[in-house]
Amino acid sequence: MSYSRSSAPSLRLAGPQSGAAAWLVAALIAQGTVVHFAAVRGVEPSLVLVAVVWFAMRAGLGRALLYGFFAGLGEDMLAFDPGGAWTIATTITAVLASLPTRRFFEDSMPFFMIVTALATLVRALIFWIVKKIEGFPAGLGAMHFHEALIAAALNAAVAAVVMFLARRFEHRAIARRRR
Repeated sequence: MSYSRSSAPSLRLAGPQSGAAAWLVAALIAQGTVVHFAAVRGVEPSLVLVAVVWFAMRAGLGRALLYGFFAGLGEDMLAFDPGGAWTIATTITAVLASLPTRRFFEDSMPFFMIVTALATLVRALIFWIVKKIEGFPAGLGAMHFHEALIAAALNAAVAAVVMFLARRFEHRAIARRRR
């Protein structure tokens, strides 16, 4: 089944734009409380990043920037990190995720997974650059790179599950409207 824009009725998945703040708050709460149970080799998936990427792929540059800023600020507050590394990294990642994807393959699950994986790597790179500027020792670069690769795979998998569930709920809602 195709999920292109030409499907009738419109199957353009709303994603976190409808209730964006609620999606972000829910992702931040889950990130701080239960996501650690899904860790693989000590690396947790980032529900916050998945929400940011999904929003940024559908929003304009300015809205993606604000959403990324508040998401990163929330992550810094959860981490008790006064340096702002998550704020900077997540904001820049949201802006970058919004650039090539606006209205282009936004409903494609493979594209969403790829953008999420790449966003994970970009965000990790920016995060560690900021931490290095703050004086964090760089001696663990190989370990952090391996963690970023695992996180990219985990986040891509989470993105697939999120889009699959969103499509399921969207199909049910459309079926109810037709009755």
